[in-house]
Amino acid sequence: MSYEELLTEIALSDERFIVMTAENRALVRNIPAKLGNRFIDTGITEQTMIGAAAGLALRGRIPVVHALASFLTMRAFEFVRTDAGIPNLPVKLSSFIPGFLSDGNGPTHQAVEDIALMRGIPNMTVFAPADEDDLVKMLPQIWSHPHPSYVRINTRKTDYVHSPFELGKAEVIAEGDDVTILTYGLLFEQALIAVEILKKEGLSVGLVNLRSLKPVDEQAILHATRNSKLTVTLEDHFLTGGLYSIVAEVLLKHSLTANVLPFALNEKWFKPSLLPNVMEHEGFTGKQIAEKILGYNTRFHQPEISIPQFSE
Repeated sequence: MSYEELLTEIALSDERFIVMTAENRALVRNIPAKLGNRFIDTGITEQTMIGAAAGLALRGRIPVVHALASFLTMRAFEFVRTDAGIPNLPVKLSSFIPGFLSDGNGPTHQAVEDIALMRGIPNMTVFAPADEDDLVKMLPQIWSHPHPSYVRINTRKTDYVHSPFELGKAEVIAEGDDVTILTYGLLFEQALIAVEILKKEGLSVGLVNLRSLKPVDEQAILHATRNSKLTVTLEDHFLTGGLYSIVAEVLLKHSLTANVLPFALNEKWFKPSLLPNVMEHEGFTGKQIAEKILGYNTRFHQPEISIPQFSE
């Protein structure tokens, strides 16, 4: 099932759902004809859309709103914080092309601080599915939950079949004594490749899909850091405020320390290009990740990275 099919099915079965967009219909092209006046396009007015969504939520509706991730989180930040966060309304934010998925765009259209911004809002919940299978397994619970939510929409199709979703719980793929990779979203694909290379090099490797970033699975983080010699955080986000910061906060909360290697954008945006080139240039391919962890080059070949459906 696709994102659009899931949203259509849920909206048709529950009249509380309203689908909204700030002139960004890529994910919902076929929905207007099916929902009629329960589909609202406010134009390129992200702030207005969030304000209207909050008003609808106050009247018992569940608005699912769509916009480019950079503008949904930054242009409309005050409205998200004030209109949805403070009153704790069930406004559901669907962010389009977050992180490296905004591959062909420059810094103005790159949402690589979105996790930091959204998780800083009291009452806001934050999620980042690994692919479309993960996405459609997560959304029913997220949309039925009474709090506002921010979801990094990821419609990439992979062969991986994810476990059922539980709010606030990580998906533990494997446990390892030498290295455990903690990741979320798009980079789960590359983490799987890195894990295979590391295993072939003789390491015991764990992998955790932290699909729920707020609430976060503290026990999964603590278990990984306590039981692996090295914990790796892997994310298409700034180093500040994302997963690396989350891990640091959890460790400090429990008076612990750990050997942590972060893969993130450190005080920089990424170079615009098609996704395979972005990954290669920024050092986020599975092969590059594994080799940085190992400290030496390997003979393994990097599998082809598919260009996103909505590549800019």
